[in-house]
Amino acid sequence: MVESINTKVDLVINATAFTGLTDYGKIMIGNNGFEFFNDRDPRKFIQIPWEEVDRVIASVIFKGKWIPRYAIETKKSGTFTFSSKKPKKVLQAMREYVDPEHMVQSLSFFDVLKRAFKSIGKKKKK
Repeated sequence: MVESINTKVDLVINATAFTGLTDYGKIMIGNNGFEFFNDRDPRKFIQIPWEEVDRVIASVIFKGKWIPRYAIETKKSGTFTFSSKKPKKVLQAMREYVDPEHMVQSLSFFDVLKRAFKSIGKKKKK
């Protein structure tokens, strides 16, 4: 059995982790870090201490009415993507431990297209 890194738990909620294949389980947010535990296989878990979190990226749609997924970018281990039942509640719980300036919105679909067209234009000029 996996031991939690948290001594005080603020929020536990059902969630999905997108790690290659989708894993269903529970997110636990506490005083020492962010944790994901798989429902079926106890060996599949993700533990991210708050010191390791570089930024939190939220995918916001319809001007904040719907947040389908969010990602945690770490300093060494890469990016982990999650979705949950109540993402606003999860992001509010994370805001207590992560600097609000490190919590950002992801680019919209049109922003990605705009960047792609600008980069094509730059490549042709050279």
